[in-house]
Amino acid sequence: MTNPHDVFKASKKTSKKHKAIESQFNTDFYSDVFVKGQKIPDPKKHQLVSFLKSGIRIAGYVALFFSIETAAVLLIVSELVGIYEELV
Repeated sequence: MTNPHDVFKASKKTSKKHKAIESQFNTDFYSDVFVKGQKIPDPKKHQLVSFLKSGIRIAGYVALFFSIETAAVLLIVSELVGIYEELV
């Protein structure tokens, strides 16, 4: 039968590849994490920006009833926020 302490010690051993990945993690789990040279997006920030974009888009569609110019500006801004959303 396997000793649980031996299993724990074995699980603590990591390869060089795993150490390289772990060294990229900061205190904030998703802050500046890279995989194959590409930054992994922060899901919390992405969600917040997505909600903001949706709110602006809804306001833009509601504004269509009152002012086509205001609606157009809001919808353009929501698209710009959408571009930023993909970069977060």
